[in-house]
Amino acid sequence: MNQRTATVERTTNETDIRIAVNLDGTGAVEVETGVPFFDHMLTAFGRHSLIDLAVRAKGDVEVDAHHTVEDAGIVLGQAVARALGDKRGIARFGSLALPMDEALVLAAVDISGRGQLHWAVDVPCVMLGSFDASLAKEFFVAFAANAGLTLHVRSLAGENAHHLVEASFKAAARALRQAVECDPRIGDALPSTKGAL
Repeated sequence: MNQRTATVERTTNETDIRIAVNLDGTGAVEVETGVPFFDHMLTAFGRHSLIDLAVRAKGDVEVDAHHTVEDAGIVLGQAVARALGDKRGIARFGSLALPMDEALVLAAVDISGRGQLHWAVDVPCVMLGSFDASLAKEFFVAFAANAGLTLHVRSLAGENAHHLVEASFKAAARALRQAVECDPRIGDALPSTKGAL
């Protein structure tokens, strides 16, 4: 099997981001974005997906965290897509309902090539440190679109913003972990009746 790794860099007038991934890692994570709560979420994402993740992001956080969070989603999505390569042999689908105290969040992934997010997480509009809780959705919109995957994230219960956001990152990570796994039963076949993803 080829190494499923990628490094993507993106520089704009608002951000300068470099992300490296290893889909067959152990969840080793190094993250520095200038947004502590977002660092915490990306660390959880890497650990629970078992994707080795190195993130260096510099953004205009003096304005707010929006550009940094959204652009990190773009770059992470591009890195995952590049590391997946032709997608041969992958499981393709993954889903998980993840509890975190009173919060329960369902995430489902289809590595379909059609990047889209379907978000139904009722997160209170609060600040989590310097991270506006509404940015969780913006991250996943950018990530799903650029990774070329269909991602559903839905809260089944919960009221605490920290718990809902963290459960969303962890549930998406666990579902992605299932979807990117290589399935030895299909060898190098594409998991599609169309013959393309």
